Amino acid sequence: QVQLVESGGGLVQAGDSLRLSCAASGGTFSTYTIGWFRQTPKIDREFVALIRISSGDTYYADSVQGRFTICRDNATNTVYLQMNSLKPEDTAVYKCAVEGTSGSFQGWGQGTQVTVSS
Repeated sequence: QVQLVESGGGLVQAGDSLRLSCAASGGTFSTYTIGWFRQTPKIDREFVALIRISSGDTYYADSVQGRFTICRDNATNTVYLQMNSLKPEDTAVYKCAVEGTSGSFQGWGQGTQVTVSS
């Protein structure tokens, strides 16, 4: 069973950048589709981006398109989320998960807090 651990969050100013990491263990990394989501007190779970590890295909929410980039490192079984031009509305707990056979996401980690000050 896959386990995911997020890291890389922090407190930054608007316009700054951060890179989040999602380290996977267990299972077969190359077969996964891994997504990043974020949670706030007002939004339980918002899709941010996902990547199909085998093909490298990526998808982004409209709100982050052009600012965020998702990529993978097959050597370390890690998915990264490069976040540029951060905005206060990007403040959230960011979590990664793997898409299961039913299409739902699972294997949620504890998340990493991103706080963007104005």
